Amino acid sequence: MSMDNKAKIGEYLSRFFPVQDLKDDDDIFQLGFVSSMFAIQLVSFVEHEFGLTIDNDDLELDNFRSVGALDAFVTRKQSAAVAS
Repeated sequence: MSMDNKAKIGEYLSRFFPVQDLKDDDDIFQLGFVSSMFAIQLVSFVEHEFGLTIDNDDLELDNFRSVGALDAFVTRKQSAAVAS
């Protein structure tokens, strides 16, 4: 059984955050869950889990702010990879 992107992201984040049910639009930076080290770890997770390359232009806070934002970012990157 495969998990959709949002479920994979939520499961990954739940390993590190003291919140049981992180909502799709919860701002993980505003909630204080993300340190600079975890931000790097999060980028690495996205690259490895979804087989993507994160470019410098992709390192916008809005791409990583929430489960929903990460899901939308991954979907855009996957769509761009298929189109090229």
